[in-house]
Amino acid sequence: MTRTHSIPSAVDQLPLKWATPGEWAEVALASPLVLLNDHAWLEKKAASNALELLNRWPEPNPPENWVAAMTAVARDEVEHLALVVRLLARRGGRLTKSHSNPYASALRKLVRRGRNLDELVDRLLVSALIEARSCERFFLLARHCTEGELARVYQGLWASEAGHYRLFLDLALQLPDVRAVDSRWDQMLDLEAGVIRRQAPGPTMHAGVG
Repeated sequence: MTRTHSIPSAVDQLPLKWATPGEWAEVALASPLVLLNDHAWLEKKAASNALELLNRWPEPNPPENWVAAMTAVARDEVEHLALVVRLLARRGGRLTKSHSNPYASALRKLVRRGRNLDELVDRLLVSALIEARSCERFFLLARHCTEGELARVYQGLWASEAGHYRLFLDLALQLPDVRAVDSRWDQMLDLEAGVIRRQAPGPTMHAGVG
């Protein structure tokens, strides 16, 4: 039985070019420990990504807004990590020693490595894509979840991910001497739609749909 929550329709404004069907959420919620473990790892990796990007500004002294943005994202993700690990532990689960995310790995292969600003633009856009897709998935989890505590967690997280996606995209647009970010973003949105549709189905945040 699906439980519908009152959630703002801003998720409809996400630029994603393929919409995840509700069946994904039903499958994911049927294995909550697997889902929570995967979710915790994604928060851990998101925090590491933000801290790594902190040192990627193309000039010796990054502007204050760059430092503030990356540290704020890292702080948010660490807080989310702590929350999800607590939820996992209370349900008798524990964080696994290793983790893989074929979806994120496929997106990172799109980065134009070794091309200075183009590489940084792509890293920011990949980060934005992952946050946008996570935002959509949290919305679906909140909408389909029948457990009150988890539903409230997912409802709170989807708005945070939406803010992160916009932040990474805005930072890409603000980089010095960069052109054609809009066209590259549109291209990567098309590519992301193909990547997510090719993922194997399962109870993970970025799984495909069978």
